[in-house]
Amino acid sequence: MKYFLTAFVSLLCFSAFAQISTIKFIDTIIKVDGQFNEGVWQQLPEHTGFYNYLPTDVGLAKNQTVVKLFHNGEFLYVSAIYKDSTEVTQVSTLKRDVSIFNSDSFIMILDTQNQEQNGYFFAVNSLGNQTDGLVGRVNGGYDLSFSWNAIWQSKALLNGKHKQYEIAIPLKSLNFNSDNSTFGIQFYVRDVKNNSWTILKNVKRNYANFDLRFTEKFRVDNLPKKSASRFAVTPSITVNYQNKVTDNTEETNFKPSLDVQYNLTSSLKLDATVNPDFSQIDVDQQVTNLTRFEVNFPEQRNFFLENSDLFSNLGVDGVNPFYSRRVGANNPIQFGLKLSGNISPKTRIGVLDVQTDSENDNPSQNFGALVAEYQLSRNFTTTGFLINRQETDGFEFINDYNRVTGLNLNYKSDNNKWLGLANVGKSFNDDFANDNSFYNAGIWFNKRGLSANASIKNVGKNYITDIGFTPRLYHYDAINDLIIRTGYTEASTGIEYEKFYKSSSKINSIRVVNFSNNTYFDENGNLDQSSFFLNSAVFFKNLSAIYYVFNYDYIDLNYGFDPLGNGNSLTPGEYRFGILKIGYNSANNQKLRYRINIQRGTYYSGKRTVAGAYLNYQLLPFANLEFSYDINNIDLNDLGKETFHLTRFTGEVFFNNRLNWTTYLQYNTQRDNFNINSRLQWEYKPLSYIYLVVSDNYNQDITRKNLGIAFKMNYRFDF
Repeated sequence: MKYFLTAFVSLLCFSAFAQISTIKFIDTIIKVDGQFNEGVWQQLPEHTGFYNYLPTDVGLAKNQTVVKLFHNGEFLYVSAIYKDSTEVTQVSTLKRDVSIFNSDSFIMILDTQNQEQNGYFFAVNSLGNQTDGLVGRVNGGYDLSFSWNAIWQSKALLNGKHKQYEIAIPLKSLNFNSDNSTFGIQFYVRDVKNNSWTILKNVKRNYANFDLRFTEKFRVDNLPKKSASRFAVTPSITVNYQNKVTDNTEETNFKPSLDVQYNLTSSLKLDATVNPDFSQIDVDQQVTNLTRFEVNFPEQRNFFLENSDLFSNLGVDGVNPFYSRRVGANNPIQFGLKLSGNISPKTRIGVLDVQTDSENDNPSQNFGALVAEYQLSRNFTTTGFLINRQETDGFEFINDYNRVTGLNLNYKSDNNKWLGLANVGKSFNDDFANDNSFYNAGIWFNKRGLSANASIKNVGKNYITDIGFTPRLYHYDAINDLIIRTGYTEASTGIEYEKFYKSSSKINSIRVVNFSNNTYFDENGNLDQSSFFLNSAVFFKNLSAIYYVFNYDYIDLNYGFDPLGNGNSLTPGEYRFGILKIGYNSANNQKLRYRINIQRGTYYSGKRTVAGAYLNYQLLPFANLEFSYDINNIDLNDLGKETFHLTRFTGEVFFNNRLNWTTYLQYNTQRDNFNINSRLQWEYKPLSYIYLVVSDNYNQDITRKNLGIAFKMNYRFDF
């Protein structure tokens, strides 16, 4: 009888533990003011018991958070009280859609399809500033994009030591399906003052805190069969002045444009854009590129962002058949249509079509993408795709095309320690029919303190992806001024081991080893390049760190390479070189943050010395100042010497949560460019903006090359 009672009590405890949380339907409307005066908040269960995530991931958090949720069929309402140990608060920005990494904040992740593939990110800092974005699956984990936007309500209230947050998210802004009424949700809190992260569902620090595999499951009562119709129309006008000093030309143009979003169902969305203008987009952060291949930059244009992981995650690092920044890079976009979302609980689709206009010698093009993702089981998801670029003449297609098709298979283990990925692809062109395939197989292992990965990929020389990103296929021969396309095979391995120190008063953890190797073979199986990376680091209790990095390369150079840009090229042959980097990163919870590093070693047939510094000073809530400087000194003996300077200054002034002024100054001697970009941005109504943008470009001798001034205004109508 004793054993029976013990087993019965254990079963009851297990059942209570396993019981899924519920988001109740309550037909009421509240005022989002952060005060929780409405009686409905007293009727709801509390979700608390937050765990430590950083700087330690052991045990329950000392400063707890209490969260409550309900919905009324139109809004998902959330209240949160963070029980701080001080009345002081600290934030880094009052600008919308900026990372909350350095601000006291409350954050929630919503996986409304509960498929662990993609989700939403909503955050409010303690002075009421909003950040929203998308969580998307990438090869070995998940990534964030802050460029996606929705209209939602929030209020932060400082109530003594309590930081109170109240949020209302329109269900019409979310992709959900009433036949799959379970949401995966994660809450976490950032406290900059003690440099901590705390989290509702226990996640160890070797995983990202927005990893969708670790969300708490909430069953949503009475989830609407169909969300309230979301029909958003955003017309805009842009007046753009361009002065091209080098060509001695001036031009002023007026450009109207239109963006439309419509919910066909609660989980399937249609986006359309006509004559779009992207002059208000932030300038890319410039880099010094000393490799033989191009680098990519993130997409920031809103049209391409809804369900963007469907399109951007079709390949692997360095071999991606769809890179949206290619679309409209050479020609202005006339119009674009995109249909994306779930057509069933296990099936997600993406259909994209963009038409560009002709400009100068660049003919008009039509860009299309068709993607279908299906969840085969809890562990396996497959994705098939077709990408197309075709020249057009009016409404006729010209026989100049590039098509890429492929199939991907993702695997995740039940214990979340293993991830796998297999890819196959093929391209079709009007000129090439052979050596046009791609395949990849990769596996990742991850547990607390230890991670490892291995992969192999093969790219045929005619695997041409005009809308993709495959930089290693293309080699520039600086001696003969030719671009040569060659296929290759890449084998990659990596391992990382980190030891944690719970009882130490000074050391938080030591990254004992972080090692990776990428080895490349040419089409004939000959060794082409082998690159080694070795790193260790000591992380202190305040999360400051001291570290070293050692990079070593063996390269069998097949084509002339001019890294200095002075016309003196390295000749083909074998090169072995390495460089050691030592650096220090300060704690992130100070008003003055900084990072410094110094590097010294060899570079091809010569020597290389590098130094870098980063400074950030926060005058919040009024301003944020950021400065970085990198210097690369390269001596290639008889081929010459060169020093590349890269400087970036960012100054942000916050008049309030809606009005800010941001100025970027970038000086890049490798690109012979000094750029000034200054933007005044006023969000006079949610997601309705007025922008005034000045972009001024000079060469490194500070002689003006061109000047641009743009005024843009849009207004968002929600029906």
